[in-house]
Amino acid sequence: MPEPRTFRDEPVSFVRRSGRMSEAQERAFDELAPNYLLEVPRDIAWTSVHPEARMDPAAEYGRRAPLIVEIGSGQGHAIVSAASARPDDDFLAVEVFRAGLARTMLDADRAGVRNLRLIEANAPEVLSTYLPEGGAAEVWIFFSDPWHKKRHTKRRLIRPGFGDAAARALADGGLLRLATDWEDYALQMREVLDAEPLFERAFEGEWAARFDGRVMTAFERKGIAKGREIRDLVYRRKHRA
Repeated sequence: MPEPRTFRDEPVSFVRRSGRMSEAQERAFDELAPNYLLEVPRDIAWTSVHPEARMDPAAEYGRRAPLIVEIGSGQGHAIVSAASARPDDDFLAVEVFRAGLARTMLDADRAGVRNLRLIEANAPEVLSTYLPEGGAAEVWIFFSDPWHKKRHTKRRLIRPGFGDAAARALADGGLLRLATDWEDYALQMREVLDAEPLFERAFEGEWAARFDGRVMTAFERKGIAKGREIRDLVYRRKHRA
């Protein structure tokens, strides 16, 4: 019998940090997680998803509606705002940092948001196995870690092969929306996705217009204040044969 794996096959796009949560954030996990946080079977790591686990959106949200997935939701400012403004759509936040998940649940509860769920997991595994095939109307990836040091760029989320996972999760005609304030990463994103046979550009010119459904966050303002240009991209999932 082969020995069980103890490490992932691919480098992940994050470093697991164990920063302490505030008392309010600890309470959020105790009190709000049953309403918002999805419990998933794990594989080889706490942030992994067992390859046989599958999400049933209708069961989780109690209805059938377009599903928008945000990868790396951070403190949740963008997705809580979007979920509040679009009650007829369902939203899924994918994040690995517990403090960010806790803050997202606190803000969602205060805003009375009920069409939002969260998952603490490695994003490619969520896209490639956990979500139902074609289950997402849109996938958002805003300001993912650029891993700007050359020796670390292999950790970038958007790299060759990522398109397969995103295309599996997206419905035909579904949109993959991206934004970054790091020029080198923006160029890599565009190069990678232009080469993906299952996607086509949904913009004209060099870059897409700023997505008006993305609320301006402190993180984006910080990048602008430092003189970094925000670049958006949007790609459409081609129809399955």
